[in-house]
Amino acid sequence: MPNWKKCLASLVLAAVFSLPLTGLSGTIPESKDPIKITLHDWTGQIINSHIMGEVLQEMGYNVEYVVADYLAQFAGLESGDLHVAMEMWETTGKQAMEASLATGKTEDMGETGMWAKEEWWYPSYMKEKCPGLPDWKALNDCAEVFATPMTAPKGRYLGGPVTWGGHDEERIEALGLDYEVVHSGTNAALFSELKAAYERKAPILLWVYAPHWVPIKYDGEWVEFPEYCDECYDDPSWGVNPDKAYDCGKPYGWIKKVAWAGLKDKWPGAHRAIKGFHIENEVIGELIAEVDLEGRKVKDVAAEWVQNNRDVWNSWTK
Repeated sequence: MPNWKKCLASLVLAAVFSLPLTGLSGTIPESKDPIKITLHDWTGQIINSHIMGEVLQEMGYNVEYVVADYLAQFAGLESGDLHVAMEMWETTGKQAMEASLATGKTEDMGETGMWAKEEWWYPSYMKEKCPGLPDWKALNDCAEVFATPMTAPKGRYLGGPVTWGGHDEERIEALGLDYEVVHSGTNAALFSELKAAYERKAPILLWVYAPHWVPIKYDGEWVEFPEYCDECYDDPSWGVNPDKAYDCGKPYGWIKKVAWAGLKDKWPGAHRAIKGFHIENEVIGELIAEVDLEGRKVKDVAAEWVQNNRDVWNSWTK
């Protein structure tokens, strides 16, 4: 073969192998600027954020993780200083998310595949001491059972960190419950206290959420409050207390992703992958257990999942 033909063949092969990942219309990454993914203060969200970050890095993007307040993060997402929040829970973040979407500066990136439940929870062994459970009306009959020296004679409800929201103080007031909310400082502290109480069968009533390892590993139940509807939060005249809002349980529902509205124009390939992200409660619950119970590092757990599940996340990018 003449030298000029060999050169031409080499150029053709080089062109084929250098075709951009998105086809002839664009390249990945479309920008070398880092995609900023927010991190919050619970293990599952941090794992999912790192899974998404690992996938984006596999695609060639630069990624930066930014610790941000769960509800206050919307200011950063609206300004474009932050780019992606991987978990907004209908149970606690719906109102803040809807208000942000109404500005047109953020985008609903769809459901994650996980289903959210956040409610007051107790180990099953507590039903012997409070047999009326899970009915919320039984709580006042058992307030002293759940009391601590700090809250007595009121029962103690161990809530999540204040930044999680949840309206537990308002719920207690609206339903006339003889309980005091004591907020845990961190996600880790919340479940460390549960683990210690569970092992010695001590009284405890606390905020538990799913997806998480607790409903998988521990035998327990959620308190059954009056069923949530939007009017319960918005209209004081609704419900068992005609003068107070929040006289019901927390909503159950989706966990969504939300992003800066400019993401789709600046990083269209990443936008497609983030919209495609899908993982289910059972999967993330086991990953959370690896971190919280086995002491593994979040980054290692996320990277291992990405390496072992290429067929799964490749489908997100299509």
